[in-house]
Amino acid sequence: MRKLFLMFTLVLLIAGAVIPGMVLAQGDDGEEERVQPWVCPEGFEGQTLSVYNWSTYIAEDTIPNFEELCGVTVEYDIYESNESMLARIREGNPGYDIVVPSDYTIAIMAEEGLLEELNLDLIPNFVHIGEQFVGAPYDPENQYSVPYQWGTVGIGYNVTEVGGEITTWQEMLDYEGPVAWLEDPRAMLAVGLVLLGYDPNTDNPDEIDEAMEFMIDHSENVVAIAADDGQVLLERGDVNMTVEYSGDIFQIMDECECEDFAYIIPAEGSTVWTDNLAIPVDAPNPELAHAFIDYVLHPVVGADISNYTAYGSPNATAIELGLIDEEYLEDPAIYPDEETSERLFYITENAETEQYFLDAWDEIVIFAGIGE
Repeated sequence: MRKLFLMFTLVLLIAGAVIPGMVLAQGDDGEEERVQPWVCPEGFEGQTLSVYNWSTYIAEDTIPNFEELCGVTVEYDIYESNESMLARIREGNPGYDIVVPSDYTIAIMAEEGLLEELNLDLIPNFVHIGEQFVGAPYDPENQYSVPYQWGTVGIGYNVTEVGGEITTWQEMLDYEGPVAWLEDPRAMLAVGLVLLGYDPNTDNPDEIDEAMEFMIDHSENVVAIAADDGQVLLERGDVNMTVEYSGDIFQIMDECECEDFAYIIPAEGSTVWTDNLAIPVDAPNPELAHAFIDYVLHPVVGADISNYTAYGSPNATAIELGLIDEEYLEDPAIYPDEETSERLFYITENAETEQYFLDAWDEIVIFAGIGE
């Protein structure tokens, strides 16, 4: 993974914990600008924050820096899918203060009363969020969520093993070597729906069933359903191709420092998503959760995370000040250009359609003979 290229020192000051002496950043006018440090509000010393996030989805220093700045302890658990996180919260929040649901999951959780309302007055760094990420359809007033990272679902593959360039979903389905699918029911069923010419957000049970049968019929090369670790299977050589979230593939590409791996957004179209910071209902420490959200939205902290994970940053200020790795910004597979964006779609959902898709996914896993 690419580590943060902006180095700064943490110091605890008597007046409060701050990040002093930020590096100078390039403004739009070419002049260097000093980014103001993030200051932790007083009164949190000795408290605990519990975070529930996706795996491989935060910089190495994000949590330790926050702990030092605020004098707190952070308990950090991970999950591998929206479905597993949602199932756990539905059973009753076991003590999490922060969760990181994807777009459509925010809408479901809000509808079911599983999220606390945010107080944006306690999140002044919300002003740094890009206009296109504010007031999203799944949370029009940002009543329950603020954007964290964004990216796409596509195909990661070993160029050497595959023996050429892959550009489409159909090429993946027809490939005669080992392939992994992603344990993301909506993203995977969207592949079938798109290839059949249907809306990936259809609410027609017959179309969902047809997509299910299509994916089962094209699963002969599938040896694993990857729980957000398809990049590991690819890097290890267990598969030659995997459906994965964009940043996970770019992470192994960066670690490898080789030309073996590639990531593409298939020509037929694919899912674009935004993951969000939210506070689940019955969070034990919502005040500290607000402070953490504000910290993550600081331009330097947000850039640190995106440069480490290789996912897109919704932080417009971080981009404007040149804090995001230029190589990432210029890669249309990470920050899609207009032509690529035309092939992307968001997943939308409600509680009724959610069950259709989950049932169809269960049938795929059972009857596809995966791993046999």
